[in-house]
Amino acid sequence: MCGPGDDACEGEAADLEAGIWVRGVDYLSGWRDARKATAELGDALSLVGVETAGLRLRAASDTDGSGMVRLELSAASAREVALLARVTAARLGRAG
Repeated sequence: MCGPGDDACEGEAADLEAGIWVRGVDYLSGWRDARKATAELGDALSLVGVETAGLRLRAASDTDGSGMVRLELSAASAREVALLARVTAARLGRAG
């Protein structure tokens, strides 16, 4: 497990956001999982043509140590993602 000041995790932990740390919570494991999910989401969005200039993905850890992916989109990219979600929902019979 890693926390602030752990030399063994210094390289990767440097990318973690500062915040409240709870002793015994493995934040680094969740962050690593979020990094993988971030790469997967970025690849998928690129494959379907979402403009990467209007896209920002960031890996983080939640307060319980679970991985979190933060997604920021320009208004144009948000509309593209919304359209893709609607098309996918319609194909899956979930359109509302």
